[in-house]
Amino acid sequence: MSDLVPLTGEPLALDLVNTRPSTGDLLVSPDGLREWWTLQAARLPDEVPQKIDAEDLAAVRAVREHTARALDHVRRGDEPPAADLRALNGAQRAAPAISELGWTGSAVTVVRRREGSPGLRLAAWLAEAAADLLVDPAVATIRECEADDCVMLFLPTHPRRRWCSAARCGNRMRVARHYQRHKAGDPQRPDGR
Repeated sequence: MSDLVPLTGEPLALDLVNTRPSTGDLLVSPDGLREWWTLQAARLPDEVPQKIDAEDLAAVRAVREHTARALDHVRRGDEPPAADLRALNGAQRAAPAISELGWTGSAVTVVRRREGSPGLRLAAWLAEAAADLLVDPAVATIRECEADDCVMLFLPTHPRRRWCSAARCGNRMRVARHYQRHKAGDPQRPDGR
């Protein structure tokens, strides 16, 4: 991920889709996936593995692409491509979820686990997060950042929110507007400055 800073804090499926900012792809290598996974670790049940291979990366990238296409349709109220829904279902089936029962000495516990390689498990968790987002009525309120060169998606917490991040795009757009209004010779300024 080097100089690219991911947008985090949105629903997990949106954070995954947002790993494709206009400035480059954050998931071009296993190391990039490990860095992103580390940022999301508190939201995911599995620990970040030391080794992530190309197949793991490919599984997560495939879930990202299918999620992005399905989300693009669903948030506009259109039917998502059946192939994308099948692929997200397939990603979940590739690492089946098991509710594993245990005993603490006084109560039965349950831990949800997935089987498979680290990448397949991560892809399955992300496909499940995508499924949760796609059926959430709030999906219709997802917006694209209004900054000229930004493609990030966000779920607005306030109806007037226009940018993916006030610090990232909001400040940049406000500075650009200020510059345009106050540049030398602006006829809107009474003193001509």
